[in-house]
Amino acid sequence: MILQIAKKIKPLLPSVDKLTVPLLIILASVAGFGAVRLWLIWPAKSPVAVEENAGFAGIGEAVKTKSSVNTENQNLQGKYVASKNGKSYHFPWCSGARSIKEENKIWFNSKGEAEKAGYAPAGNCPGL
Repeated sequence: MILQIAKKIKPLLPSVDKLTVPLLIILASVAGFGAVRLWLIWPAKSPVAVEENAGFAGIGEAVKTKSSVNTENQNLQGKYVASKNGKSYHFPWCSGARSIKEENKIWFNSKGEAEKAGYAPAGNCPGL
C-alpha cells in the first residue's frame, strides 16, 4: 500500500531515492497518530475568571486569587483594616493585615476614617 502511494507521489518530486518517499509517509503517519493520542489524553483546562482588581502587589507579595479571597466578607467589613493594638492601617491583602488576629481587627471604609481614628498608612503596604 505504501509503495502504491509512493508511485503516485514520485512523479511530483524530482530526483528522490526509492526509500525517501515511503519514509516520509511513515513519518507523517506516526506524527499524526501521536498528535491525535496527545489530543485525546490532554487534560481539559477550566476557564480563568477574574473577580476584581486586588490592587498592586509589591515584591514578595502574591495577588490573591478567586479561591483565596473572600470578597463578600471584605465588602461587608471594609476596605482597610487595622489592629486594635497597632498604629497603622493596611489593605486586607497586605502582609501586615494578614498577621492581625481576627479578634483584633478594626475595619474602615475609607482612609479618612482610619486617619481620624489615629492610624497612619502602613509603610509595607504598597499603594496606601
